[in-house]
Amino acid sequence: MRISQTLFSTLREEPADAEVRSHALMARAGFLEKLAAGIYIYGPLLWRVLRKIEQIVREEHDRAGCQELLLPALQPREIWEESGRWDRYVTDGILYHFQDGRGRDVCLGPTHEEVVTTFVKGRITSHKQMPVTLYQIQTKFRDEIRPRFGLMRGREFIMKDAYSFDVDQEAMAKSYETMREVYRRIFTRCGLRFTPVQADSGAIGGAGSEEFMVDAETGEDAIAISRETGYAANVEKAVTRIPAPPEPAEKVDMHKEPTPDAKTCTALQEQFPSLPLTRMLKTLLYKVTWTDRDATVAVMARGDRELNEVKLLNHLNALNVELADEKLVRQVTGAAVGFAGPIGLQDGVQLIADRSIEGVDGFLCGGNETDTHYLDVWFGRDLEQPPTFDFGLAQAGDSTEDGEGTIEITRGIEVGHIFQLGTKYSEAMNLRFQGEDGKQHVPFMGCYGIGVSRTAASAIEQNHDDKGMIWPIAIAPYHVVLIQMRSDDETQTALAQSMHDELTSGGVEVLWDDRKAGPGAKFKDADLVGIPLRVVIGRDAGDDKVEWQQRTGGETEVIASGEALERVRAAVAAVR
Repeated sequence: MRISQTLFSTLREEPADAEVRSHALMARAGFLEKLAAGIYIYGPLLWRVLRKIEQIVREEHDRAGCQELLLPALQPREIWEESGRWDRYVTDGILYHFQDGRGRDVCLGPTHEEVVTTFVKGRITSHKQMPVTLYQIQTKFRDEIRPRFGLMRGREFIMKDAYSFDVDQEAMAKSYETMREVYRRIFTRCGLRFTPVQADSGAIGGAGSEEFMVDAETGEDAIAISRETGYAANVEKAVTRIPAPPEPAEKVDMHKEPTPDAKTCTALQEQFPSLPLTRMLKTLLYKVTWTDRDATVAVMARGDRELNEVKLLNHLNALNVELADEKLVRQVTGAAVGFAGPIGLQDGVQLIADRSIEGVDGFLCGGNETDTHYLDVWFGRDLEQPPTFDFGLAQAGDSTEDGEGTIEITRGIEVGHIFQLGTKYSEAMNLRFQGEDGKQHVPFMGCYGIGVSRTAASAIEQNHDDKGMIWPIAIAPYHVVLIQMRSDDETQTALAQSMHDELTSGGVEVLWDDRKAGPGAKFKDADLVGIPLRVVIGRDAGDDKVEWQQRTGGETEVIASGEALERVRAAVAAVR
């Protein structure tokens, strides 16, 4: 393809709202155009990348015996009510829902568990029809309050989702293992470095799930890993062994201490420099929403630990948890924000705690009185220890649960998520089949998602430099760029045409820069667009020689055009 015959344009400046490199570089290179917040036009070069990712996804799913279909993006409220998810998604504020012209509630699908279950309900009637896995590649919709990071968190995005149906839990686990290997092959073929991690199932539900994280320092997700044991989990899911609490302090009477303006543990440390954070217990107040009510829940934690709101939400089996606002804090404590504590809370406030408080005595806590804290508080003497659970956020330096490894926190970008759903949807939506015993049974389901557009963005986050993108060859918009130094030189044109035709006839994708532009502009654009292989046709064209270089760097070599052709063919063949 000649650049002179394409809609090709690049920008000198990055968009002001670009927060990550993938967004900035794709916008500069003309890969995408912002239409509105979180809504983008995919330009021709980006569309080529997305189609290649989709093709790898299709090939690996088809190889595993999956069947492709297409489910509607527009979905009626009734099926979401049937599964019990309508209220949670509306409460979370991520569901595009509205009334159609006949006054019926509908939504734009962020996911398709309800639709696919409805589809198979009239088709899978016998154990002989399973296992079966269906998949689709489609645009999804999420009403993100703060769309950001370009394609990383948009309001519409391209996604592959697959759904497996099996006769029992053991068979479901087998399908899950099959899809895990499918995902490994997909991301390996895409040329990405990735880590599978244990994950929370969130609003999708189910008993077990894993995320596939592309390793990237700019990743939005924190990952807890142990290099000694191989343990890896999203910090929302990670279970660790935390450092032990300090030895008990000298047992003296509980008493109040004035703490003017000390609303944080950091401020309290300035007033009590000899008191470690491990002997400061903070109390956080949450407004918790269920389908039928709201309530206030107080959660205690050690001062050196952070609470994991995903774990808290799951424990409470609630629709939503959010930190209490100033009005609610004053209502249940009688004090300003920053002075909440477990002693003297308003009646009806549930008090629970993170397990980090276990074994801590002689501690400081909020006094439920502005500018006041209690000091030298002991469980069992001054108050009963509240029920404790694992609400903690994994931190660097923690031990693995078995004590064999040390936790590090790294960053990653979630590009895939697989779930063992069990019977969550088939039970709720009355999906049944006749088993070998002649009785009616409920199928066990799995769910498997890949963010296609997010995968493209994550490839850039993992592979770029200060000049531009560096695409893995398998998903690059073109395999090789031919840079013709002078478009008016007949010898250069003849050699470029010959190389272009020979490569394309063999299935190699070639972008030929034949523009009437200076060498500097052509090289800058080639670096920005990031096509992995580069052949420069210049002053040595008369001797049938060209310059060869890879986008990943290295020395530029002057070689015969025939050798350049062989190198390009070999590089492309290696990823097919």
